[in-house]
Amino acid sequence: MAETESTTAATELHQTQPQEKVDDIYAKLNNLTLRIWPPSQRTRDAVINRMVETLSSQSVLSKRYGTIPEDEASSVANSIEEEAFLVAGAAFSPDDDGIAILQMYSKEISKRMLDTVKSRASTAAVSDAPPGADAPSGEEISSSSVEAES
Repeated sequence: MAETESTTAATELHQTQPQEKVDDIYAKLNNLTLRIWPPSQRTRDAVINRMVETLSSQSVLSKRYGTIPEDEASSVANSIEEEAFLVAGAAFSPDDDGIAILQMYSKEISKRMLDTVKSRASTAAVSDAPPGADAPSGEEISSSSVEAES
């Protein structure tokens, strides 16, 4: 009988130890806060590098609006990222987990990148137009490129 009691006590001790570990881990995780804003410098650099790649090599944007030389794309990407970071950072609240701000940052980058390639394309269209000819609007460029693709 003493053997059964000691086995039962050992089993109970064994079962409570994992539960205590689980409770301890739960308590630590409950106090853990995960913040995704602001992004690390490494993340920001990766965003810039990806923008440079998108702007200066074959991509969905370059097929429609043309590529930008890599040195210029690097300069443009740095300023786009910095502006987007400042806009998103101004909206950040310490009580926020950062998800909405990260989305804002991402949308700002996309919007500014698209604005940049569109303005370059319209500037190029104006400079390529014969003297005295009206440059096509963005809408006309879009329709002519769709017709050409058909």
